[in-house]
Amino acid sequence: MEKTIAIGSDHAGYKLKTEICCYLLDKGYAIKNFGAKNQDSVDYPDYAHPVAEEVQHKNTKLGILICHSGQGMSLTANKYKDVRAAVCWDMEIAKLARQHNNANILCLPAGFIDLHKATQILDAFLSENFEGGRHQRRVEKISCQT
Repeated sequence: MEKTIAIGSDHAGYKLKTEICCYLLDKGYAIKNFGAKNQDSVDYPDYAHPVAEEVQHKNTKLGILICHSGQGMSLTANKYKDVRAAVCWDMEIAKLARQHNNANILCLPAGFIDLHKATQILDAFLSENFEGGRHQRRVEKISCQT
């Protein structure tokens, strides 16, 4: 499970998702690919839900979601308990999302980054760990109590 990543995209993220899957496979990761299967127009929540469920149920430790801005995927995934999906557009944001927020789903904005930038962000996200400490109590306050 540790080296398995759930991934999904809508039509706008399809090309980048396909390239990232190849990149991850070359690095020794296993992929659970939840689509999209081409660039035909689809609804992003249909792909965000299964990835978020994989992470929520701990079938995979991490997930990746890709759409045009990253926002729609993030909004959908963050409805799930214990899922912390972060839109990251540079390496520093990705590092902080892992270190301080214990983000477990990386949302990439395919309309604003290229493959080179995406792999830098992805590597930063995958290489960091949650720091805990003062950040732990903050992360514990994220989920609604009602």
